[in-house]
Amino acid sequence: MSEDVVILMISVSTLLGTIGLIALIWAVKTGQFDDHAKFVDATRFDNEEDLQAAIKLEEKKKERREEIEARKNYRPPD
Repeated sequence: MSEDVVILMISVSTLLGTIGLIALIWAVKTGQFDDHAKFVDATRFDNEEDLQAAIKLEEKKKERREEIEARKNYRPPD
């Protein structure tokens, strides 16, 4: 590769990185990532059935992980 191409690639990537960093800083300063209403709405509109279903799902996942772990540690009798 010639030096001109390398210099061009480095300058373009630096420019794009700088633009991305500036956009990220702007988004954080203007509160683009703040979503406090999400948590309030989530608790307001969740019902008891959804909560129970989520608990059962977590319990099933835990049981499945324990079963897999028990199979990993299984040693047949000698």
